[in-house]
Amino acid sequence: MAHASHPETTASARRPTTRLHKSLSTVEYFTFGFGSMIGVAWLILMDDFLGRGGPVGGALGFLIGGILLLPIAHTYARLARQIQDAGAEIAYTEGVFTPFLSFATGWTMVLAYAIVCPWEAVALGNLMSMVFPGLNSHQLWVLAGSPIYLPRLVIGLGLTALVVGVNYRGIRLSGVMQNWMTFGLLASFGIFAALGFLRGNPSNLEPMFAHPGSAGIWLSILMTMQIVPYYLTGFESVAKASEEAKVGYDPRGFGHAIYMALIGGFVFYALVILVVPYVYHPWQDIVTGHITTEVAFERAFGSHWIAQVIMIGAFLSLAKVFNGNFVASTRMLYGIGRRDLVHPSLARVHPEHGTPMTAIILMGVITAIAACLGDAILVPISEVGSLAVAVGWLSACLAYIMRMRRADNEPRFHAMASIGVLVSVAIICMKVLPQVPGSFSGYDWLAFAVWSGLGFAFWVGRPKITAPAAMPSRG
Repeated sequence: MAHASHPETTASARRPTTRLHKSLSTVEYFTFGFGSMIGVAWLILMDDFLGRGGPVGGALGFLIGGILLLPIAHTYARLARQIQDAGAEIAYTEGVFTPFLSFATGWTMVLAYAIVCPWEAVALGNLMSMVFPGLNSHQLWVLAGSPIYLPRLVIGLGLTALVVGVNYRGIRLSGVMQNWMTFGLLASFGIFAALGFLRGNPSNLEPMFAHPGSAGIWLSILMTMQIVPYYLTGFESVAKASEEAKVGYDPRGFGHAIYMALIGGFVFYALVILVVPYVYHPWQDIVTGHITTEVAFERAFGSHWIAQVIMIGAFLSLAKVFNGNFVASTRMLYGIGRRDLVHPSLARVHPEHGTPMTAIILMGVITAIAACLGDAILVPISEVGSLAVAVGWLSACLAYIMRMRRADNEPRFHAMASIGVLVSVAIICMKVLPQVPGSFSGYDWLAFAVWSGLGFAFWVGRPKITAPAAMPSRG
């Protein structure tokens, strides 16, 4: 397959000629991919992780689940190497899917990233209130039983404004910020994880699985594997910024960044799930008492300073996952707009900064509005992200298989993509089949239906063109 060119249609006269600036290296691609995965769940949801699988069951669930995603990562690495396009899944499916299915794939993937942004804005206010309880004042309203406090909302909106401003000014500035935050988190994690394994005791891991009996071992692993796709969503975001690689960049670097991001992500989660109960005994108290990671370490060490180290890592982690998903969602919107599948203004690029300014502003507004809903609304519908990203993964793997019939027909790559299809279908089944524990609730289906309906409205109202918007065949 040849490298992609930008889509050409008779509507091209309406499109801006300014292109995205090119400045990213493999380091930035790794930090965007890894940074889009690791948020603050490892801090505030340790009770859920351990309640699902226990120390060893939870760690194995992330390790096995992450390994099962490697064929999907491999397929994305091949696609990003051959097709550099901000539309990613839309670009991959063009020419092999119908235009509507191609649009539906891209629109669904936007949701996978977009839902993370307001959640992180809300999470920042929650984290700050743990340090400064006085922020839980000046209640504005209550949604689904959860109060929205003015100080916490202002903090979340402030982070949103910062991310919007940084990304508006340029991808290079966004990448530098992502680098500092990612490596800052890794340094913080290295400190408290090393101290935890030195201070703890292996006997604290008993019982190793959350559910008793031999069948409980598999149930513990399965219950954890079910959430792995959601928490490891992001390695494929490398492809969304592939157009912005620096001049002369070796496209094989996209694959290196994708592999490092995914492997780093599931190893990170596995180690955190092990080290917390390693130092805190009994770990069941974390589940019943809803104890967060930094509190567990503070009590185990009898010192507040290690909790401060963990909180610093959490703040850095939160900001970078916000930034990473914001970049991915805006590039997807830009890719959709450039094809006239929504209003073409979404493809407008800032003449000086080389950023998709309309998409950035729109995503900033969506994030700010959604952040006002609070975590009681956002937490349930965040589950929709697992289904959304699985749809994108499935489409990318299917498109690769179909393209290979005309292009680089190498059996081993075909086999990897085929495995990726099976894994993606399994993830979708876990979310949509009511017989599976943890499958979609009514709120999840409602959120997905609303987003799908909005996408259908955009499709129906898309600009009329006299030639297909699909990119020329790359076979």
